Amino acid sequence: MAKTLEYKGHPLQRKDNIIYYGSFNDEYIIMLQILDTKKVDDMDVATKVSVQLQLTDSTIKSRDRIVKKTEKDSLYTAIDVAAVWLERALSSR
Repeated sequence: MAKTLEYKGHPLQRKDNIIYYGSFNDEYIIMLQILDTKKVDDMDVATKVSVQLQLTDSTIKSRDRIVKKTEKDSLYTAIDVAAVWLERALSSR
């Protein structure tokens, strides 16, 4: 079985241009959506990333699950913000 990719102790899952950071078993998860990229040599590099802290409660309408959101100009900056937001949200329980 393949090992799940993790960052700072939380799982990362990617589907197309969306990366989920955290566990759906927790109260909160982060959704990172790559909105724009540019070519650097032969690689696509994210230049605009949406970061959303969301509740995982499926009984709440999807638009109402968003607790916080921002946009960053690189995946590195976005994941750093995501890590701080997720830690704070999960530790405030």
